[in-house]
Amino acid sequence: MLSRERIDAIVHHYGQDILDHEHMEIEKRSLQHGDVTTYEHSLEVARLSVAIADRLRLWNHVNLRALVRAALLHDYFLYDWHDYDDGSHRLHGFRHPYAAERNARTDFEIDDVVANSIRTHMFPLTPIPPKHLEGVIVNVADTASAIQETLASWMSRLLRRKRADAARKRQRRRR
Repeated sequence: MLSRERIDAIVHHYGQDILDHEHMEIEKRSLQHGDVTTYEHSLEVARLSVAIADRLRLWNHVNLRALVRAALLHDYFLYDWHDYDDGSHRLHGFRHPYAAERNARTDFEIDDVVANSIRTHMFPLTPIPPKHLEGVIVNVADTASAIQETLASWMSRLLRRKRADAARKRQRRRR
């Protein structure tokens, strides 16, 4: 089983040019799930994708370079979908894979495995399933990461609310 350090080394080996690209600054400023940025989310999906390939012993069945690059670029839509706009972000869940693929093609040379993995990472929300194992792994890693990020944010808000309620009760008792 790979260590966290080895997984990070693999992600950086195959994706450093993506992580260093100027458009990643947009991802660093854009929230994705809860208080997690799109950049942090994409990096975590890449790490988790490598970990899944490792845990399931899929090394002989996946193109590791394509897996990492697809994971890093799966949400490369380059806008904050929480921002108010003319309504185009309303269907973000359905549309962003196509924007991410388009932007990835513009900024990087990507092959069909990477392009298809980006385009289909929201299956079954988007109707076409991944054609490649790399796409299936990115889909699973993205879903797991999104659930964890969303629940962590939600639980954090609930705990803050619970602490605030307890503090108010203590204040009332002191009066």
